[in-house]
Amino acid sequence: MARAQWLAARQAELLAVPYFHVVFTLPAPIAAIRVPEQGRRLRDPVRASAEAMTTLAANPRRLGAQIGVVAVLHTWGQTLTHHPHVHCVVPGGGLSPDGTRWVAGRPNFFLAVKPLSRLFRRLFLERLQKTFDAKASASRRSRAF
Repeated sequence: MARAQWLAARQAELLAVPYFHVVFTLPAPIAAIRVPEQGRRLRDPVRASAEAMTTLAANPRRLGAQIGVVAVLHTWGQTLTHHPHVHCVVPGGGLSPDGTRWVAGRPNFFLAVKPLSRLFRRLFLERLQKTFDAKASASRRSRAF
């Protein structure tokens, strides 16, 4: 009974719009890289996926709206192998830039996959590069003493 009540309460919070399930997956060679503070670095794909979607959705040539995103990081695949990927649930629209009206997306379409994946890849790799640059800088400082 508690589960049913919880589920009903969550469903009541949903907007009366279509929702989309978007998944961002890291390629195996990138996923295999172990970086300092691995746990903290796992936030990078979540942040990069959210930033990619909000950036593209804000573009007037795409949706032209401020969207919301719920993102969940999974670090394992169905076969229990290391497979970091981010599941996102996004509404099919968003608020106009001035916040006064709802901008509905096209039916059965959220954002174009190619520009979304390219932007995600760039944002994620920028974050990864910063991590390695910071590690290299710290290593040089420690050798100087």
